[in-house]
Amino acid sequence: MLRPFSKDILLPQEERLAIQFRKSELRIGIPKERRLQEKRICLTPDAVGTLVAHGHKIVIESGAGEGANFTDHDYSEVGAIITYSPEEVYKSNIILKVEPVDKEEVGLLEPESIVFSALQMKTFKKEVLKELMNKKITGIAWEFLKDEQGKTPIVRSQSEIAGTASILIASELLTKSLIGKNLLLGNISGVPPAQIVVIGAGTVGEYAVRTALGLGAAVKVFDNSVSRLRRLKSIVEGNVYTSTIQPGIILDALERADVVIGALKGDIRTPVIITEPMITRMQNGSVLIDVSIDRGGISETSEVTSHDNPVVLKHGVVHYGVPNIPARYARTASYSLSNIFLPYLLKIGEKGGIDDAAFVDKGLRQGIYVYKGILTNKTVADWFDLGYKDINLFFI
Repeated sequence: MLRPFSKDILLPQEERLAIQFRKSELRIGIPKERRLQEKRICLTPDAVGTLVAHGHKIVIESGAGEGANFTDHDYSEVGAIITYSPEEVYKSNIILKVEPVDKEEVGLLEPESIVFSALQMKTFKKEVLKELMNKKITGIAWEFLKDEQGKTPIVRSQSEIAGTASILIASELLTKSLIGKNLLLGNISGVPPAQIVVIGAGTVGEYAVRTALGLGAAVKVFDNSVSRLRRLKSIVEGNVYTSTIQPGIILDALERADVVIGALKGDIRTPVIITEPMITRMQNGSVLIDVSIDRGGISETSEVTSHDNPVVLKHGVVHYGVPNIPARYARTASYSLSNIFLPYLLKIGEKGGIDDAAFVDKGLRQGIYVYKGILTNKTVADWFDLGYKDINLFFI
């Protein structure tokens, strides 16, 4: 026990301030996606119902959920406001989008509003970024958001879908008459299993391997990270051949492959692993699914395709280069997005706004690339050759 008027009592002491948060009512706008054949939506009707029950207002453009088989009626039944006017949607103080905002959409944004969307720096325009800054927008890129473990939950969830889907799509293409091998991707008694080559042992590669093994295929995985290869072998059930990326070994695997999955990550551009001469050595009717196409692709012969015209035939090899594979499975992908967005939105409402929510949630803070018109992300600043301020300086 401290004595009265002792040195410990008389010295100045730290003051403990109670941080109080006041709940706020959010107006969240969800516009209809209009580019890159995007069919996903950020919130399912169940998630919208939860937000409405917490006192928030949700304004959805008519038809925004149709691509994921959610009707306007589904949303209106849980309390959402359905409007045919994009301008009405963009009056909201928070906008939720899957694809990045474009120049036209930035013009509709209210000054000082908040935008959750993908950023996709490879296709994002510098003039759009500057306009966001001029309108003092707070932009949150969902590929930068982090969870408690420091992982990017939305990127991982969509990568899981892309990895699983890559094998299912390959299975369809193998059976296509005229271009495919008419080969069943499965393990049938007395018949040699299909040969699958997966280049990249990250999340996309992991889920491609899981799906291929589940169908009974023989799988080879290549990656330059031995630790990723070791992790993959330890978490998947089944016998998987693994190797670092070496041209001779890759070529030998390609010559025997029925399906090749490009799942390699790159910081800016995916390294080219498969040259055109290597493609000419592959079997006619074999399939290349280049999931890395949004960052340039792993093959010299890969090119961007669309959901309407997804494949091109080069040197007898079927090339699939659709960059937004999860949009093909829009309902599944929308549930996955919604599961992650909902807690963030509830937290923003409970804390009284984005400022207090970002103060207590470092993962949310890391998703902010523009804060009230100020560029706050070094990667984005370097990409566009602009100055920036560290986001943490605003939340000390």
